[in-house]
Amino acid sequence: MEKSRLEINPVEITFLGTSSGVPTRSRNVSSIALRLPQRAEVWLLDCGEGTQHQLLRSDLKISQLRRIFVTHLHGDHIFGLLGLLASCGMAGNAEAIDIYGPEGLAPYLQACTKYSYTRLNYPIKVHTVQPGIVYEDAEFIVTCGSLKHRVPAYGYRFTEKDRPGKFDIAQAQALGIPSGPIYGKLKRGETITLEDGRVINGTELCAPPELGRKVVYCTDTVYCDGAVELAQEADLLIHEATFAHADAQMAFDRLHSTSTMAAQVALGAGVKELIMTHFSPRYAPGNPIILDDLLQEARAIFPNTRLAYDFYTHAVPRRREPVGNNPESIPESIPESSSEPSPAPSKKIIRKRKPKLDSKLDSKLDEEELNVTQPLQL
Repeated sequence: MEKSRLEINPVEITFLGTSSGVPTRSRNVSSIALRLPQRAEVWLLDCGEGTQHQLLRSDLKISQLRRIFVTHLHGDHIFGLLGLLASCGMAGNAEAIDIYGPEGLAPYLQACTKYSYTRLNYPIKVHTVQPGIVYEDAEFIVTCGSLKHRVPAYGYRFTEKDRPGKFDIAQAQALGIPSGPIYGKLKRGETITLEDGRVINGTELCAPPELGRKVVYCTDTVYCDGAVELAQEADLLIHEATFAHADAQMAFDRLHSTSTMAAQVALGAGVKELIMTHFSPRYAPGNPIILDDLLQEARAIFPNTRLAYDFYTHAVPRRREPVGNNPESIPESIPESSSEPSPAPSKKIIRKRKPKLDSKLDSKLDEEELNVTQPLQL
């Protein structure tokens, strides 16, 4: 049977660090890789200390790193940045890397390079983000929205643009439609009139449109409306769950989320699937509360929930028509807290969902900030 494009061009999410604050023996601090095989690129979401080691232990190629999106400037999300950037330069095959994050990220990197006497042989450009569109190309739109934490923090929404369904060339030929530019118009869904007077509607010769995937990343934050707005109808929501519900007061005091808060965001946003990450080390096996308990708390609110672990890879394939959330169909669970997850890389393929871009997040990246942000001359 012929493989469909749904299987050929997945968007792959690899968790490189799933611990909160400090690393453990089996979990590094925050970082996630978004792999785009169809364009041979890797985008990084946060870069905690040791991220480059995690990349080396995975099947990801550091040479494909093109963009890094930073949520906030706490150390467990940025201490790995300079080491990774320096290693990319020393490898000799790095291309330009764009880094997106809150105000203060550029001065931080400039200070690190200055006082460590680091010189890079490739351009780095730091973009200061504001709620709205932070990056767009022919295939993707990346937006960010404000979260609620002790320092300025942003969640990111990665939206793949829809594309037309496959054009049925055999049917077109059977109808006697001459090949050439007309086929391009029909594939775009346009209506054309042939020389013999026949009117052909292009949508009737195309498979259903392939809906773009939407992946949302929210950390660090306590439950907030901003997270719900950003995650509207996403295929996949990756949300922090630092604390168990029993420790909700600590979550409020430190402006982090509990497992139930993450599930409430997923439910309120109508997402298809939730993966929780950024776990406090206090829930390691042998403690009164373990990560399995957090999973059950979340699933009581949002059944289609998983726990992330380091090197878990989750593929989100395209789909050709909307698929509703089916809480009765929950994917098989992954290794969780009752035993420490294996550090060896592994992969599982899951599904995705239909969404809409939040109209409240349509402002542009602050052009003034972008203009004054200089590429790091390292």
